Amino acid sequence: MNFASLAGGLAIGLGMMGPGIGLGIGVGKAVEAIGRNPEAQPKIQTTMLVGLAFIEFLGLLVFVVGNGLAGKA
Repeated sequence: MNFASLAGGLAIGLGMMGPGIGLGIGVGKAVEAIGRNPEAQPKIQTTMLVGLAFIEFLGLLVFVVGNGLAGKA
């Protein structure tokens, strides 16, 4: 095992913690907001899905960069 593979693995592992935490917080706050104001559910849900799409893109970007560091891309 070379250091490039180690760097790629660490980059993916540590880099995916941010999007994972962001997804959890985003969905949790949206569910809390819908629970407090059920009439606003369509507006909250649309905004949440757009935000989660950006967070997922960030996770995909971390994955691509990590594989690039490992020399597998």
